[in-house]
Amino acid sequence: MAVHRFDIASLAASPWKNGGGVTREIVCSPAGAGMERFDWRVSIATIDRAGPFSAFDGVDRVIMLLDGAGVRLRSRDGRIDHRLDVPHAPFAFDGGVALDGELLGGPSTDFNVMSRRGRLRADVRVLQERGDVAVAAHGLLLALRGAWRLNDIDCEAGAGVWWDGEPAEWQADPLDSGAALVAVRFTTSGS
Repeated sequence: MAVHRFDIASLAASPWKNGGGVTREIVCSPAGAGMERFDWRVSIATIDRAGPFSAFDGVDRVIMLLDGAGVRLRSRDGRIDHRLDVPHAPFAFDGGVALDGELLGGPSTDFNVMSRRGRLRADVRVLQERGDVAVAAHGLLLALRGAWRLNDIDCEAGAGVWWDGEPAEWQADPLDSGAALVAVRFTTSGS
């Protein structure tokens, strides 16, 4: 199995077209697919000012606050009105819905997961103690706080692993008290 390690501090930052923030892409699959053709994508974004979120038709999204006071997400049609102000609490929504983001007190850094509806479904959960991550052909693990042992790989906070195309399962063991880890698994739709 090919496992790819990453550290969020070393990811290149790409400014948003609207100037409201930057994105650090961790992985986009298939590689080189771009925003119109990916099956799944995971990134970290820093939002610097209020403004519209990009809409992605046919894409399911999960967003989670990492740092900052957070952002209020509101859809123009009134179906979504969510305060993303609790760290490490995943919020799932239809990526095709036009949303506006209002900062709740300064810049906000968020963890973002996207999956192409009809191809893959994302399961995003946060572990704070020893746990198993069930088998999946695609996924990502990121140490949010503290150090973790992921099978035989040690990861400090801000580092993690991703895999794509070969089924893998993981045993996640915290090495520090107060540790937190986000586990993202992608499974085929309908499974």
